[in-house]
Amino acid sequence: MATGFLDDNVSLMRMVGHSPSGDVEVFTTAAQTGKRYYCLHFPVESVIASITADECTGVDALQTTVPAGTTLFVGKVTAITLTSGICIGYKS
Repeated sequence: MATGFLDDNVSLMRMVGHSPSGDVEVFTTAAQTGKRYYCLHFPVESVIASITADECTGVDALQTTVPAGTTLFVGKVTAITLTSGICIGYKS
């Protein structure tokens, strides 16, 4: 019995850098609100000032410095603000 995600290569294509237009956003310290990121990648050391996520508990613990190369899969991130650094957000 096949399920939708097994027959869908969209997630794989996103992981290797081939995303539909507008599915990926790169941002720095400007507040990101009204979003639905399923994945956050930090290519450089970054400081998360605030983060809000649906389907996740304890997300406030992520208000910290994350090392370069960190990738987070944290429910659905609806808002995030960095004090410093760069983030690549993958929209769901």
